[in-house]
Amino acid sequence: MHIKTRRGFALTALTWMALAATATTPTAFAQSWPTKPVRMIVPAGAGAAPDVIARIVGEKLAAAWGQGVVVDNKPGAGGIPGMSALAKAAPDGYTIGFVPAAMGTITPLVFKNPQFNPDTELSSAATVGISPLMLAVPASSAIHSVADLARTAKANPGKLNFAAPQLNSLPHLAGEMVNKAGAMGLFTVPFRAPPEAVTAVLSGDATLTIDGVPGLLQHVKSGRLRAIGVTSAKRLPGIDVPAVAETYPGYEAIGWFQIIVPAGTPQAVIDRINADVNRITATPEVSTRLNEMGVYPRQDSVAAARSFFDEQQKAMKRLVADLGIQAQ
Repeated sequence: MHIKTRRGFALTALTWMALAATATTPTAFAQSWPTKPVRMIVPAGAGAAPDVIARIVGEKLAAAWGQGVVVDNKPGAGGIPGMSALAKAAPDGYTIGFVPAAMGTITPLVFKNPQFNPDTELSSAATVGISPLMLAVPASSAIHSVADLARTAKANPGKLNFAAPQLNSLPHLAGEMVNKAGAMGLFTVPFRAPPEAVTAVLSGDATLTIDGVPGLLQHVKSGRLRAIGVTSAKRLPGIDVPAVAETYPGYEAIGWFQIIVPAGTPQAVIDRINADVNRITATPEVSTRLNEMGVYPRQDSVAAARSFFDEQQKAMKRLVADLGIQAQ
């Protein structure tokens, strides 16, 4: 029924204009965004691996967007300062986060008050890449494989130890997974930082350590350490080291990096971020630079990025529960 009055026609026209504006606003917003610099929060210190990788990606995003991408380092306390700042930021597309696996999925589980909720306050926009870990022993060790490690540990109960780079870090949990999978009974010694754990192995004070591939590969190439496994589901390209899964099927413990935004960020902006990150990480220049840092790019859709985060989160929850780790 149409009411043929001047006022009625005015209302009808306004209604259609409002509907049209609603229908076109997201696209228009995405096309014009960004109109000012974008802040990229990195919950790690300047010079750390996440910071270096974030700057590689951020530099290319700035070129694509025609606006600066300002890296805002917020390290400390398992990444809580950075993650909480990201979660509380305005969801307007002008604050994004470059988030490592541990900060996104482990911190909320091992801290009683993480100050952010990844389920309700954050949303994955794009996956930058995965970053597997490496198991290494002294080059002089008689252990040449994960199977050797298990046999030696069982033959010498309580005598072999695992140098964990940091308590409740991804390498620590990955090592506990290996320990449990092989019922090895390794004694875990937590260190404050990866270099200290590596030093303990190099000096012969520790049997084994686990850390990111780049941090250990340099010592493997120099002949001071021997790599006995990688934590990805399959062997890594260009690195002839068996996957732990070849000994313990189903084993996988990988680091990763995602671009994560505050919940409520316009979907059109998220789609734009996803498309640009995927295009950038697929270029030979960026993929080669990331590979050199032990990061293997993957181009996920927004839905796939969110599904990947959810899967990793569930895996960490199971692991933390299985290991009996209590939030502190």
